[in-house]
Amino acid sequence: MAYTNGLTAYKETRIKTASQGQLIIMLYDEAVRQLDQGVELLKLNAGEKKDPGRIEPINKAILKTQEIITELMVSLDFEQGGEISQNLFSLYTWFNQELLEGNISQDHRKVQTVRNMMDELRGAWNEAISRTQADALARPAEGINIAG
Repeated sequence: MAYTNGLTAYKETRIKTASQGQLIIMLYDEAVRQLDQGVELLKLNAGEKKDPGRIEPINKAILKTQEIITELMVSLDFEQGGEISQNLFSLYTWFNQELLEGNISQDHRKVQTVRNMMDELRGAWNEAISRTQADALARPAEGINIAG
């Protein structure tokens, strides 16, 4: 019980102290993790030996990912992001549609496609955030000249 409380407190602290970029990476990480689960369960449920007990965990994993994608959609800044934000919005909309169709038809290929693209986007975000942080560290700090 104490272990669970400690883990929960750690996760909450990690989220509360994360930068905006780190939060985006965390969302992508969780989406990819959920899609990995969903794809694995869908593959196990393919063929003649379908297990109705797997339908609920498959559905939960896909719905969780759709919630994450929706969160990413509402966090887009169309004024500053311009065309990039519009393109991401369109892509996220397509992701949610593919996941809906993949969930209904129990098609692991549709879910796998979204998973792969989410992983690529996660890598791109990670690189962009790393470069931004490196650029910020390379710039001299602006401060007050107390020497006169």
